[in-house]
Amino acid sequence: VQLQASGGGFVQAGGSLRLSCAASGSRFSITDMAWYRQAPGKQRELVARIAIGGATNYANSVKGRFTISRDNAKSTVYLQMNSLEPEDTAVYYCNSQNPWGGIYWGQGTQVTVSS
Repeated sequence: VQLQASGGGFVQAGGSLRLSCAASGSRFSITDMAWYRQAPGKQRELVARIAIGGATNYANSVKGRFTISRDNAKSTVYLQMNSLEPEDTAVYYCNSQNPWGGIYWGQGTQVTVSS
């Protein structure tokens, strides 16, 4: 399974970015997908998750600002990030988990938000 993340970059506070993660080598429609992030000196944390059936959950810090979605036909998961804050600066990682317990990670994409 390979996960290719893209869409990171540099943005001013209040701006928006859209991350994408394209999956290959797996049955995407039966995998839960998620975005995690890791800021310097901090542990990796869950940002948002979308289940096979489309149910979503978010970290409290991003609720109302971030939206996770998936396109099963394209084997791609997205993270729309609005009203970005400097505290959102981190490396963002795509994650997948299949029904057999297999867990996979993408390579990470840097998001930097300036104040």
